[in-house]
Amino acid sequence: MRRRDLTFGLYADAEGLARVRSLVEDAAASRGARITTMSERPAADAYDFLASQWTVEHPGQNSGTRQPTELRVHLRCSLRTRRSLRKAVIEALCPEGPTPHTCDVPWAAT
Repeated sequence: MRRRDLTFGLYADAEGLARVRSLVEDAAASRGARITTMSERPAADAYDFLASQWTVEHPGQNSGTRQPTELRVHLRCSLRTRRSLRKAVIEALCPEGPTPHTCDVPWAAT
């Protein structure tokens, strides 16, 4: 097994970030991937478009303590497992699929 990385850009508050971390942990555990580290850092420049997305989807609402954040996950797993894990997290973030809808936590994945 090799080291693999996942990166998610999020526009989230502490509760939203905890939810996404839990989704990643559950997906990794169910696929036999080992998370070696998971960290977040402010990422205003890289993910400022997520703040704009939230404003459009929630007109007139205060964003509260949300801020653009990058969640980096380092894993030990196969490439196939990494792909499966990424897909599972994205499906959990957007259970409505590609149809137009409003996300509780606007996100981007690499």
